[in-house]
Amino acid sequence: GKIDIRNTEQIMQYGVSAQRKSTDFSDAALKSVKTKEFGEVGDLLTQLTTEVRKVGDEEKKGIAGWFQKRENKISAVRARYATTETNIRKISDALETHQFTLLKDMAMLDKLYEQNKLYFKELSMYLAAGRKKLDDVRGGELAELQQKAQTSMKNEDIQEARDLAAMCDRFEKKIHDLELTRTITLQTAPQIRLVQEDDAMMAEKIQSTINNTIPLWKNQ
Repeated sequence: GKIDIRNTEQIMQYGVSAQRKSTDFSDAALKSVKTKEFGEVGDLLTQLTTEVRKVGDEEKKGIAGWFQKRENKISAVRARYATTETNIRKISDALETHQFTLLKDMAMLDKLYEQNKLYFKELSMYLAAGRKKLDDVRGGELAELQQKAQTSMKNEDIQEARDLAAMCDRFEKKIHDLELTRTITLQTAPQIRLVQEDDAMMAEKIQSTINNTIPLWKNQ
């Protein structure tokens, strides 16, 4: 009821606030995705695997050293394990830091998802109201003016009908523009979930490494 199709300024500004919020939101979501450094996590996991295997490989190579004194052999093994344990602890600490960051990002993406849903609903409200108003004007006031112009054939009546028809067409383009913005918002939702899934998979991989791989190595 508040929509005035004859008010050019109002029609130009119709739904703009919702569009702007949606655009700003898309920029924020993109920025959060750009900060991902999965490559560094992958490098750390590779380093960890290398360190874990290193001692075992050295032990296999040491079969030829059976003729060494037992005391010397034990000392050498202890030294290698101590060095490897230090390296693994550093890698493990770095992985835990990355896991904490990933968990924070997942929580933040949940909030972004809910915000995106609100923007989608707001845009849908503007679209529903705009379409209803357009149908009412075209089916009511515009139809009456066009009928009056056909009957009277007066220039002022014809011009008034043309003016209102042009305003309806302009408002229809505005509604179409809002529809495009809402489509972008709709596409953003699964994209947010996709990023969350990537975060979750990496966080779970880190957790499995910290809780399983490292304890198993220590046990050996």
